[in-house]
Amino acid sequence: MSDFNVILLIIVIVVTVLVFLFNTYLLVNYQHPDDHNQAYFPKAVVVFGLSVAQLSILMLPADVANRHACQRALYNGACDLTLPMKDLWYAVYIIDAVLVFLVIPFTMFYYEGDQEKSVARRAVGALMWVIVIAIVVGLVLGILYGLIGKVDFTVRHLSSTTIGFTTDYSQLTSRSPCLVPTNSPNACSAYNAGYGAEATWSMRTTFPQYLIALTTIVGSVLFTIFGGVGIACLPLSLIFAFFKRPTAVITRSQYIKEATILGKRARELKETTLALQREERSSGKGRKWRKEMKKVQQELLYLEEDVQRLEEAYPQGEKADTTWALTVLGYLSKLLLGLVGLVVSGAWVAHIIVYMLIKPPFSSFLNQVFIKLDDVWGLLGTVAFAFFCLYLILAVISGEMHLGLNFGLIAIHPMKYGGTLMNSFLFNVGLILLCSVSVIQFCSKAFALYARATTAQEIFGLTLESLRGIKYLFRYNVFQIAFCVLSVVTLVYYLAFGWRRKKRTAAGV
Repeated sequence: MSDFNVILLIIVIVVTVLVFLFNTYLLVNYQHPDDHNQAYFPKAVVVFGLSVAQLSILMLPADVANRHACQRALYNGACDLTLPMKDLWYAVYIIDAVLVFLVIPFTMFYYEGDQEKSVARRAVGALMWVIVIAIVVGLVLGILYGLIGKVDFTVRHLSSTTIGFTTDYSQLTSRSPCLVPTNSPNACSAYNAGYGAEATWSMRTTFPQYLIALTTIVGSVLFTIFGGVGIACLPLSLIFAFFKRPTAVITRSQYIKEATILGKRARELKETTLALQREERSSGKGRKWRKEMKKVQQELLYLEEDVQRLEEAYPQGEKADTTWALTVLGYLSKLLLGLVGLVVSGAWVAHIIVYMLIKPPFSSFLNQVFIKLDDVWGLLGTVAFAFFCLYLILAVISGEMHLGLNFGLIAIHPMKYGGTLMNSFLFNVGLILLCSVSVIQFCSKAFALYARATTAQEIFGLTLESLRGIKYLFRYNVFQIAFCVLSVVTLVYYLAFGWRRKKRTAAGV
């Protein structure tokens, strides 16, 4: 067993290094040219934040593997080199909260500050904003923890007499499950205790657990909205992108005609932007101005998408044929990934319904799938488990983008290859970090059978679902029900309207 723990420790170290390298590669290839050779501190925060978010999600499979390493021991400490999961969970989520509420806001304020100011003045200005945020968040956390930072456990007071040890169990039956000697008729009084013996046992939770719980609530609201929408949009957007693909290379005359139309849209959009700039200098950033600016941002993204599609339909250069072949293969890959995603999304929604919403569960479904995969190879089920957890984060990002584009509910911070500014990176990292906590809680409950007896269940299960004031949200599956409803509504909406391609002019007019 100790050899298995050594292998697990090596896997954790290797995966951690690979995650940091992958996020560095992602940053280098997605960053905007304006950020080359500068903004090193925001870049460090982006890489570190993305790595913490991804590692926190992968910690749940590691927790399961850690439990498997000691499955023949009475307790985890009986194995050598067992991972200290509780300390790791607390460390990761305290770091998560510090990044979301302090470090990322400071970095965004610093990055978006007036470039004409000195570095020191920009840092001081960003620090003042962060201090205000820290004071507000600290007061809210302190007041809530002082007033309702307790857990309420329902317990039953049981008592019975004792009898001497015996090796004769012949009198035990399904109707008489206790040993009842003739001189002690109430030996089974504990077994037969009624509901009148129930009582509520209250205790104050630790502050790290309370911090994780409140962060989970905020993240669960965002996760339910974005994840519920994204679980349907993620595969359907890939499939519909294949159907909207350019089916053939257009002629030069067609290219010039379409490029002229796009150029006209770009000029109109520029005029609208200049008008908004003049309005900002004269009247400030009012509600109407913010609404129009958000509309301009949306139209700019639509314009960039149309330019990209036009370039795909008319590849240029010496390797035009190769470029067109890669475009075709890219859309085929999107179709394949969309079909796989459709199966995964369907499996997720079906699992939530049959295992989490129906009481008692109709089927353990994916739990049994992971267990069977572990029987095939020791870590195969854990790998599949990690994939399903990471898929939810991808659904959150997809839901955020679709809600921002179609309904204008949030500020749009798109991730574009070779064109992503650091403020967009930071916004998405903060969103992923905030939702990653709720994803872990969601997965630990959805896969409670497979992830049983793990440290994550201790933190996110019993304590969170017994926390005073918010326990009913989890006890009655409020977030799970809303998640399924949003996924079904999004599916119907996307099938009805997602295939349509709107004709646009400038600024949505």
